[in-house]
Amino acid sequence: MNRSFLEPAFLVEEGPKGFTRQLERLLGLISFTDVVNIDGPGDKGADLLGRLNGEDWIFQSKWKKSGNVDRDAVDETHAAMRHYAIHRAVVVTNRLFTQKAKERADALREVGVNVTLWDGRRLATIYDRAPERVTPFDLHPYQDRAVEAAWAALEDTGEALIYLATGLGKTVVAGRLLRRFLLANPGAKVLVTAHMIDLVEQLERAMWRDVPKEVPTRLLHGDSKPDSLPGVTFGVSNTARDYIQTGYAPELVIVDEAHHVGETGNYATMMGLLPKAKRMGVTATPWRGDRYDIERTFGEPVERVSISEGMRLGYLADVKYRVFADNIDWDFVRHASEYGYSIKDLNKRLFIPERDESVRGHLEKVWDQTTNPRAIVFCQTIEHAERMRDLLARRPGWERAQTLHARLKTRERRARLLNFRAGEVPILVAVDILNEGVDVPDVNILCFARVTHSRRIFVQQLGRGLRLRKGKTHVEVLDFVSDIRRLAEVYDMREQVSEGEIEQVSVGRNQFEFEDLRVKGLLDQWMADVGDLGGADDSVRLEFPPVEGG
Repeated sequence: MNRSFLEPAFLVEEGPKGFTRQLERLLGLISFTDVVNIDGPGDKGADLLGRLNGEDWIFQSKWKKSGNVDRDAVDETHAAMRHYAIHRAVVVTNRLFTQKAKERADALREVGVNVTLWDGRRLATIYDRAPERVTPFDLHPYQDRAVEAAWAALEDTGEALIYLATGLGKTVVAGRLLRRFLLANPGAKVLVTAHMIDLVEQLERAMWRDVPKEVPTRLLHGDSKPDSLPGVTFGVSNTARDYIQTGYAPELVIVDEAHHVGETGNYATMMGLLPKAKRMGVTATPWRGDRYDIERTFGEPVERVSISEGMRLGYLADVKYRVFADNIDWDFVRHASEYGYSIKDLNKRLFIPERDESVRGHLEKVWDQTTNPRAIVFCQTIEHAERMRDLLARRPGWERAQTLHARLKTRERRARLLNFRAGEVPILVAVDILNEGVDVPDVNILCFARVTHSRRIFVQQLGRGLRLRKGKTHVEVLDFVSDIRRLAEVYDMREQVSEGEIEQVSVGRNQFEFEDLRVKGLLDQWMADVGDLGGADDSVRLEFPPVEGG
């Protein structure tokens, strides 16, 4: 009997790591929450942690191509229970347990150690009794509109594009659309693709709730290259391109972080080889450095909700935003020529960089005034992040501050994020790694420590703190700006959030404060002259307006 993602032959092909992932999917179906995959070196004998009815459980997965699982697996799980101080554990295998393993589990239970054994036959029974999918949650009106509009566009033109700012649930929308497509096209192959392994793995976990249980899912990247790709494949773009070049032909392609699609490259090659496939792109930030318009690939957006609109309508956390304009050199402003300065020239001459000690001082003040503070500090380089982390760690209570950046191994990044969510790490000092696809809803303080201008990175990083959660009243933002375009972005957001307050869903507490009010005077006139100053390039030239009190 075919048991979809728990079918024996499928599990054998999946291998050890794939078996753990399929078990993770099953736990979600049978009402476990907060399931975390910790499989890897140093896991202390636990591959998955989960919670059921308020109680924590440990799962150890034992994949076998042949043979059965002996008592040493039971002993390893017992050791993991002691290490994690968790009192319920399950050893799971796709095959069978030896008699010695069963006797060891029985002996432990007799002394109050609750270790349960799930073999392949037990997995099949659990699967059969599991619901068809995780209970769906209600969509917000704009998410409903996005699903309906995207479906209509796919049916009409085969293309759809959605812009939803970070924190507004673009993955939720994509998952709901995916489910609709699978139900309308039984047996169809679908590719969900992104540019990073971490993001692809997160997409698979997030979309399991919408994939019918009879539809298998697979990972596709450099370390996971299965022979067959039934159902829904979550693939890194370069590996997916290789499979498409050798004959893999999904009927639907969903591209997350679609702003990475360009005129050339992996995505362009994919789309060129799949002229009949329907395609949908979702992104929070449509801007590309090379100015390629992704609407050429996906058509005009069917739904668009910006960070400003999400905040104004109450779907994102309220914000108290303080702008520190890196000690603007007002003497330079007062004596500057009225003509001839490009944005690049201005940024070099206008700003006196804020020292890291001053940044820490402002952060300390906000920290001490915030209930249950949890902060992310964004730096531009890994070296700066390491220095900033060492500086922060000198303060009592911040000793466990950690960096998060691309030089760390995936497992170490995941461990630091888990410790941050658990409250063991008070502050993360990050470089770009938190820009895309990482959900950290507990954050209530963001600090931009002298980052330079990038419209896309700014919106992504700000979005890390705007997700709502129970008990979160607002997010504090400290922005140490060193680029006039960044000032313009914040100014523009301030103006948009204040529009139409009578239509707000929630009572707004959004505040945008410029520490030096003269900055607002400059921006008022520059914005009027230049228009989209936030999107301007380094070569744009600005005329200095008069400065009151200068």
